[in-house]
Amino acid sequence: MHVLRVGRARPDFGRLVYESADPHDGDARSDPGAPRRRHVIDTSTSALGRAPPSAPSRKCWRNRIVAVMWPIVDPDFWLGRSVLLTGHTGFKGAWLTLWLRSLGAKVSGLANGVPTVPSLYELGRVGDGVREFRVDVRDHAAVLAAFATSAPEIVLHLAAQPFVRRSMADPRGTYETNVMGTVNVLEAVRATPSVRVVVTVTSDKCYDNAPSRARTPFVEGDPMGGHDPYSSSKGCTELVIDAYRRSFFANGAETPRVGSARAGNVIGGGDWGEDRLIPDLVRGAIDRRPIRVRNPDAVRPWQHVLNPLSGYLRLAEVLHARAENQGAWNFGPVPDDARTVRWMADRMTELWDGKLRWQLDLRPHPREAHFLALDSTKAREHLGWAPTWNLDDALNEIVSWYRALRDGEDMRAVTLGQIGAFTAAGAFRETALGQ
Repeated sequence: MHVLRVGRARPDFGRLVYESADPHDGDARSDPGAPRRRHVIDTSTSALGRAPPSAPSRKCWRNRIVAVMWPIVDPDFWLGRSVLLTGHTGFKGAWLTLWLRSLGAKVSGLANGVPTVPSLYELGRVGDGVREFRVDVRDHAAVLAAFATSAPEIVLHLAAQPFVRRSMADPRGTYETNVMGTVNVLEAVRATPSVRVVVTVTSDKCYDNAPSRARTPFVEGDPMGGHDPYSSSKGCTELVIDAYRRSFFANGAETPRVGSARAGNVIGGGDWGEDRLIPDLVRGAIDRRPIRVRNPDAVRPWQHVLNPLSGYLRLAEVLHARAENQGAWNFGPVPDDARTVRWMADRMTELWDGKLRWQLDLRPHPREAHFLALDSTKAREHLGWAPTWNLDDALNEIVSWYRALRDGEDMRAVTLGQIGAFTAAGAFRETALGQ
């Protein structure tokens, strides 16, 4: 008889996969190679000790379980849930807002305007059905008022100054937004009794990526650091989150539960951020001009935006269920998807039918880490999370998204369609059981 072990963090939902001998084949029970039928059953109704009426005998069912399947994000958890999302007008925030709305969540958004023109926020009509607060996270009183009005149960803090080069031009503004903005959000959490869960999003650049460091993926316990104001601000933000958790949110039974999520080099349709590879390549393709690429041999953990967003949602779910899940979590791609900038540019050129061109940028640039990768073992083992789309999937979906924009399609429908495709691809991830 098989023993099912799905991980201590898995909720009481999912599906079991089992095989049964063909009832019309008299030799099936004695012949291991005889044809077998695969069945899927819900754990909520039958996996805890009894087979469904249509299944074979209980003995056969219990001896033939071959795999366990589970959804990464539980749609029932989010239905009707009150969520406050900071930075909802940004690239990641807009994708996450549309996803939450599609799950039936009651979403409030807090942002200081729209960061780019064009933007996914405007093209996708992301503000439809969202209670919006035009607030700068640096404004402590305004943040407090927005929390008091929206009374959220779940807080997803994404608002940030996200660009390395801009941090070199405006270091003070970067620290004020990323560090003090997080302080203001956490202070508002302390003042809002309705809040039960907080997920704060920082960056993979929060780690101390010294030139002498071995080329190994970062784990959550590695030292914080940063050699530019942006990276340093993210390391500082992680220290702030940890201090607040230890000082004010340590009693998870009575206080909000706080987790931080680290991901980076996120790509996807609707990104028009400055000095970012994919947006620059798309702009070059649209304008029919070659774009300049710096640091082509630098290795980055590229991943589609929906991969880490699924991790943020999953983290919120398990924080709501168990206080011991507080702390930091990496959400990175599989090792094979950590590719050089050159590989990415060449692959995008291939997918864009060769109409995209790039050239090496020889101008001086701020120092950037040559190697950056995350170890997401903790999220895989304790949250049941793993990337759904690999890098090739991501690049194909990105090209499809921008072509749809070029062809004048409804970009809200296109974006929701990609969310639906992602959800279907990762809805039930099957893990084989030992024989």
